[in-house]
Formats: sequence, C-alpha cells, structure tokens
Amino acid sequence: MMKTAAAGLALATLLVGAPAQAATPTSAPTSAPTSRPTPTPTPTPCPAPTAGPAHPSAPPADPPVQVPPINEAALRESIAGLPAADATAAIVRVGGRKGSWRAVRGVADLATKRKAAAGARFRAGSVTKMFTTAVVLQLVAERRLSLDDTVQDRLPGLLPASYPEVRVGQLLDHTSGLPAPAVPGTLEYAYRTRFKKWTPEEYVALAVRNPIEFTPGTAQHYLNTNTFVAGLLIERVTGRSYEREVTTRILRPVGMKDSYLPGASVRVRGPHHEGYQSVPEGFDDAVPYGDGYVVNMTETSVTSTWASGDLISTAADLEKFVRALFSGKVVPPAQLEPMFTVPDVTMFGACDQPAVYTSGMTRLVLPGGLVAYGKTGARYGYSAGVGATRDLERTLVYSVNSTDAKASGQNQRALGIAVAAFS
Repeated sequence: MMKTAAAGLALATLLVGAPAQAATPTSAPTSAPTSRPTPTPTPTPCPAPTAGPAHPSAPPADPPVQVPPINEAALRESIAGLPAADATAAIVRVGGRKGSWRAVRGVADLATKRKAAAGARFRAGSVTKMFTTAVVLQLVAERRLSLDDTVQDRLPGLLPASYPEVRVGQLLDHTSGLPAPAVPGTLEYAYRTRFKKWTPEEYVALAVRNPIEFTPGTAQHYLNTNTFVAGLLIERVTGRSYEREVTTRILRPVGMKDSYLPGASVRVRGPHHEGYQSVPEGFDDAVPYGDGYVVNMTETSVTSTWASGDLISTAADLEKFVRALFSGKVVPPAQLEPMFTVPDVTMFGACDQPAVYTSGMTRLVLPGGLVAYGKTGARYGYSAGVGATRDLERTLVYSVNSTDAKASGQNQRALGIAVAAFS
C-alpha cells in the first residue's frame, strides 16, 4: 500500500484530476457558491524559452516494474459507507493480467432508493478527450491529416488573424496557447444555464476573443478549447459529424454497446445513476440530503463540453476501450505514440512544473517506478476515470457519483479508489 503523500498526490493528478485549469461555460466555482461572476483566471506566463517550441519525442520504454497484487481490502474500504455525504454511488472495475476485482456500492436514485448497478450508465466527462484524440490520430494514419498541419490552413477563419500558427499536434497535447472563454464561474450560473445549447463554433468564438496565452509549443495549459477545435477538424476532414465518427470508428468496433454521444439531448438514456450536486440551503430546487442539501444535475446539456467531455458510458465499456486502445487496436501503433508522450515543456504559469499531459491522457511515474497512463472526467454529479499501465498489467475504471464533483482540490473518494487500485 502506498503510504507517502507523494504517492497520493501523484495518483490524484493522474486518476482524480489535476487542479482545475479548464474553464468551460459551466465550470464550477472554486469556493462556496456565489452569485458573483468569476472571470477565467490567467496564469503568469513563464519566461520565453531560448530554443523554439518543443516537439514531443518518442518516449523511453517504461521501466519493468512489478505490478503489485490486487489489494481487495483497500478497494473495499475505498467505497465503504455509500451512500454518504461525499458521494451517492460508486462503480469500480480493476483488471489486468493479475486478476480482476469488481464492485458497486450506494444508490442510483435518492428519490426511489434504487440500488446502484454495475452496468449503469454515467457521464464520463473529460475521458471523452481520449476518444477525440484517437479519431484525430486515425485520420493521421489514413494520411488525411498531419500533426504538423495548421489550424489556420485546415479551418480558415476560425482563429483570429493576429494568432500565430497553431498545429494539430499542439491541440492534442494542450501546447497550443489557445485561451478559454471568459464566463461566470458559479454554481448558480451552471444550474441556471444547464439546458443551454452551445454550438462548437460559438464556444471557440467566445474563447478566441481573448489573446493567445503563449507561443504555441512553448508551454502546456489543459483547456477544453483545444479539443473543441480538434472536434471541428474531425468534421472538416471527414465531412461527417464528430458524433458519427467516434461512433463508427471506436464505439461500434470496440463493442461499446452501452456508450453513446448525446448531442443536444440533456437526458441519459437507459439504466443510469442520477448525479447530485451539494448546494447551500435555499438554492433553487434543493432537497435535503444528510446534513445538507443537493440538486439533481442528471439532466443537463453537455454541448458546453462537446468533443472534450460529452461521452456517456459504462465501466465495462470503458474497460474494453482502454484495452483496445493500449493494444493498438483503435489507433495503429505508429500513430499511437503521441498518446504516451509528454512534450518537453512546463505547465503554463507554473514554470517549475514539467508538463504532465500527453495527447489525450496523462503519463505519470509513480513511487517505485511504476508508470501509468489515464484520464479523468467530471460533470456535476459525476466523477469518472480510467487508468492503466501501458502493458495492461493493471487497469482501472471507476465512476463515483460525487456530490461535489467539480470542486477545486482532490476528490478524496476517487483518490482512495485510485490509490487502492495501483498499490
């Protein structure tokens, strides 16, 4: 069992989520809900590098570190006591060549007290970025697109003329410098506008009213804007919708029969877990829960996250996906390397912090040398994550119906699951 604080923080970054950086039109507040609009924070830029933009190079082979046996006691403890104040339900699937462990706890619906189910659908949030990235890399493999192509050439007029050239590969690994839209950052705003329908073009246009954040290729800033533009590229290159391309290229071939992209629909089809957000007393539509109050956020538009966060899936389907992806069955091995490669830059506004994101995922060397890759996602009421060693010795998929899924800081319930799964 990992006992160091460093181990917990490392796993938290990979499998629970880095500190929030990606403002969206429904981004959560970083403190107690307030009615005051909060502009997107702008980190202090790092000094310009002396050499030009960095280019990812082939990653070194992951060290041959022994994966520990599955710690069933720790996993059971990580989801004990549900439903609880912090979460209403959890689904966990741990797998790999050393065996598997499956569990589900809690309730799917507070109103009916229906039990949580292992096959329930949930909102996967930014796990979607893995799928969007994979489709772009498929197009690269088909020679219909190049990572060195510029957005300006492929999507003329989308970016302001004042912007420098932004390359496709820089969108995928978040080194483009494209900004986020400045929107209110309150829970009240998110709840009030939860049914608003955004178009991708509207989202990007709002974002690029702001100046470019840094010279493309010189820093990393994880923002949904990058994946929105990647989704628009998919549509321009193929002549078909992003939803159709992900469905026909990934969901169907992999056998993800319970996964889909909802488009403008606010509902979650079929058996699913309801998602709840904790709110203060007096909040619109609040109902008592434990010692506090929650609102049901299940029905909400995900057009505000689109190609960066709209996937609805199940734990079993996501496990199929990560196995197929890492095995080279989704993206050909030659084009798959960017998903396992971190650019040699620092995080924007944190000049002493090396980049942590690959194209579509995060790479992390854990204490003891174990290397894992994964992606997390958060929508109000839903925290999801996938992670695996590259050799698939250990895999993890979880869904936690957190009552404060988009709060700043680490989600302790999801962190406990992640630590237990990889230690």
